[in-house]
Amino acid sequence: MDYQKIENQRIGEHYFRMEHPSGLTILVYPKKGFQSVYANMGTKFGSIYSEFLFDGKKVKVPDGTAHYLEHKLFESEDGDAFSKYAKTGASANAFTSFDMTGYLFSCTDKFRESLEILLDLIQTPYFTKETVAKEQGIIGQEIKMYDDNPDWRVMMNLFGGLYQNHPIRLDIAGSVETIAEITPEILYECYNSYYNLHNMVLTVVGGVDPAEVLSIVDANIKPSKAVETSLLLPEEPYQVGKHYVEQIMPIAMPQFELGFKEHCGDQYATDRELACSSVLMQAFVGESSQLYRRLLDEKLINSSFGYEYLEGLGYRSMLFSGESADPQAAAEMIHDAIRQLHKNGLSEESFENARKVVFGKKIAGLDSKQAIAMELINGEFTGREIYASLDALAELTLQDVNERLESQLDADNSCLSVVKGEEG
Repeated sequence: MDYQKIENQRIGEHYFRMEHPSGLTILVYPKKGFQSVYANMGTKFGSIYSEFLFDGKKVKVPDGTAHYLEHKLFESEDGDAFSKYAKTGASANAFTSFDMTGYLFSCTDKFRESLEILLDLIQTPYFTKETVAKEQGIIGQEIKMYDDNPDWRVMMNLFGGLYQNHPIRLDIAGSVETIAEITPEILYECYNSYYNLHNMVLTVVGGVDPAEVLSIVDANIKPSKAVETSLLLPEEPYQVGKHYVEQIMPIAMPQFELGFKEHCGDQYATDRELACSSVLMQAFVGESSQLYRRLLDEKLINSSFGYEYLEGLGYRSMLFSGESADPQAAAEMIHDAIRQLHKNGLSEESFENARKVVFGKKIAGLDSKQAIAMELINGEFTGREIYASLDALAELTLQDVNERLESQLDADNSCLSVVKGEEG
């Protein structure tokens, strides 16, 4: 099978892309000088996939099903995958996000044995009434743990305020009530729909040769027939559902998350759009910005402050978060700065400085095996490519960013989520 070698002359790096006859997409990113290897097997099935078409039939599953399925795949008739990884010395884990589920491990030796375990666990589902019922207690405890986590609550409360219908507003793990509805039949239906190799990507990064990866896959993967699936999303209005959400929890310092909702189409953002948004946010509220310094001087934020651009199918928003003694005052200062930004636009100087910082962060990210693997998988699922983001940043103009600004940071379409302690 031929490898597609994808290179970038700007940074002098490359990776290999292979379409395996089984339907699996394989991406191998060799890193010189790296002794360890990081592997991630991802499927395009996350928490927002609660309603979909499978071979023309409409399927609706309980909230939290994708996360539940992630847990159950580690079990098989011949033992738990974590016990098998313990024998190879690999460090293994898994995660479920809004858009995908990933199974990963890192190791310094016995790579072949560890990859064989990974390939086996995603191909051998084992769900019984007894094992599924047993997992409800374990995941129920995890749900309660997140319910007691102010970082998680302030974020999920924000999504509940920003979005009126989109399933991003629902907890990834579901609730104790919804997971009680999950059955082996539901798990098998989701597995057969989305754990199809044509819907999965294997990324391997580090001190590894693509020929070795391919030989292991050849020996351990079973051919998969493509199936037709289609995510069904409810109509989501542009307007936020709520402008303010508050929750009382036993914490000393209030936490806030301020989100600005954008038009939510059914397409992923392009590399150019993401580059514009990254540069815009860096220039607007990065550590060298006037707004960041003012927020610090007024003691409205501390070192916990951060920002990100979150986007996926049916949702796009700019988020600002951190601790603050006065979240409303911090939000008002950000709102005022946004109105000035829309009035004046970015300056050439702030644009160039921000672009250099964002480009530098992108390059630094290529020293992280985990970051590379995630970008490679996300690229396959969203139609983007890891090096294209670098090219988009290098070719970006001030006019591009100011034009993008017109559809972002709508001060009238935002929600402030606050978690604070009991008032005296």
